[in-house]
Amino acid sequence: MTDQPQKAAERPEVTEVREAGRTTVLVIGGGINGISTFRELALQGVDVVLVERGDFASGASSASSHMIHGGIRYLENGEFRLVRESVTERNGLIRIAPHYVKPLETTIPIYSTFSGILSAPLRFLTHKSGKPQERGAFLIKMGLTIYDTFSRDGGMVPRHKFLGRKKSLAELPAMDPKIKYTATYYDASMHDPERLALDVLQDGRAAHPGARALNYVEAIGHEGDAVLVRDRETGTEFAIAADVVVNTSGPWTDLTNEALGELTRFMGGTKGSHIVLDNPELEAATQGREIFFEHSDGRIVLIYPLKGKVMVGTTDIDADPREVPLCTEDEVDYFFDLVHHVFPAIDVNRDQIVYRFSGIRPLPRHEDTAPGFVSRDYRVEVDDSRGVPHLSLVGGKWTTFRALGESLSDRILELLGRTRVVSTLGRAIGGGKGYPQGDAARAAWISQNLPGAGDRAETLLVRYGTRAADVWRHVEQGADAPLAAGALSTRELEWMVAHELIVRLEDVVLRRTSLAFTGDVTEEILEELAEALAPLLGWDRARVTAEIDRTRELLNFRHGLSLVARTRG
Repeated sequence: MTDQPQKAAERPEVTEVREAGRTTVLVIGGGINGISTFRELALQGVDVVLVERGDFASGASSASSHMIHGGIRYLENGEFRLVRESVTERNGLIRIAPHYVKPLETTIPIYSTFSGILSAPLRFLTHKSGKPQERGAFLIKMGLTIYDTFSRDGGMVPRHKFLGRKKSLAELPAMDPKIKYTATYYDASMHDPERLALDVLQDGRAAHPGARALNYVEAIGHEGDAVLVRDRETGTEFAIAADVVVNTSGPWTDLTNEALGELTRFMGGTKGSHIVLDNPELEAATQGREIFFEHSDGRIVLIYPLKGKVMVGTTDIDADPREVPLCTEDEVDYFFDLVHHVFPAIDVNRDQIVYRFSGIRPLPRHEDTAPGFVSRDYRVEVDDSRGVPHLSLVGGKWTTFRALGESLSDRILELLGRTRVVSTLGRAIGGGKGYPQGDAARAAWISQNLPGAGDRAETLLVRYGTRAADVWRHVEQGADAPLAAGALSTRELEWMVAHELIVRLEDVVLRRTSLAFTGDVTEEILEELAEALAPLLGWDRARVTAEIDRTRELLNFRHGLSLVARTRG
């Protein structure tokens, strides 16, 4: 794949950082953990620059299972601190980001009563997977009972329940009739992870004028005590000096350190893939629940109704961060097998796949520990050898991003000799502020804030939360026309360009909207969106063509689409 964009005029935000040449903290890596740290520091009034070599939340953060979860299986690893923190943060995110994070009913199909009792203590003590053995009802009941004690938070989510075969099949009639029980508990869904990350970023940018975030800018080396970066849009290289440098590159942390002249062996990420199916029968079979279970190989997997489609995942395979992670045909076969394991009468096939995605988890190096038992906890490594402290984040996951950002920023504040002045505990994120709860409140909010939006009101509220009010005010101020088969409009796209740091066509179809995820991207839509973006971003004809070609190539290569270029007259 070609990776070099057509050169463009330097963006104003890049010019500001280049001309300043200095900040207090430089954060390298714009995934959710780097973004969370950026927000935390900005709220303390710290000058901070975030650089990300791609678009924000376009790496590991974009390849998640779209869940905010406490991690019931971490109990088996003995990671009780992580489980407590995870469920606390999950419950907190349901409150502070209710526009994107919502309680998710989750059901586990169970085929035996006592299976796994003998092997579970060995897994707990050694973290070796051993011979795959499905966990039975007794073990799952024990786990969920413990989980409830961690996660209830005054009834934020209901307690788990167990049902026998007859009642289970009455609730989920398409499920394998060989099951003996089902267990149902609650975690949380995150229907738009990239937009949640963007909301966190926007909160940081708004909190302090000295907080600047640059996408498509990569760290490539050192220039004296400063970090040398390259604007991937123009090719311009410049130095940014800082009092503290923070590496939040996720699975690429060691590669970033290598570029900065430090050899580290902190990371040992694993690849996780997913497919998205357009299968109404399978979607109906889930009854709106996530089906979460242990497959025959011991891997925890999921079948998850989302955006009118069904997402199936995930794998856990050792991966090289230098290679582009792809969802392979073997993984697709694995996903079909796991669907048949639970819903044996439902046909799934490749024609139903509308989207594939794969990413590398930012796990610590784990040597001979089985991938499923590698800690999902995080730590910070500090290198003081260069005069300027360099911090490397090792690990971390979506669920705990707020707590992680708080912890990492406290470490940075300590190095700077500063103290925290603002807490993010309980602080609403972006469009979660004032978000209406319940049908009546929702209808009243829409009536007051989105007058005349009609059928678009729900789409806007889902996409932006209460920030939809700002979007709609902009839409109403000029002539508006539908784009992308009504999924977007010209004025809304204009608002996105003005406020959401769009640089490329792919940013719109992959991260600012769900067009790619739901299988709604066509060649015609790529052309239509590129033409609409051209006057907003100053693209000439060559750039429009390059954006269409690059985005098509990306969607076909990384995400399993089969878009074909049309002959242009």
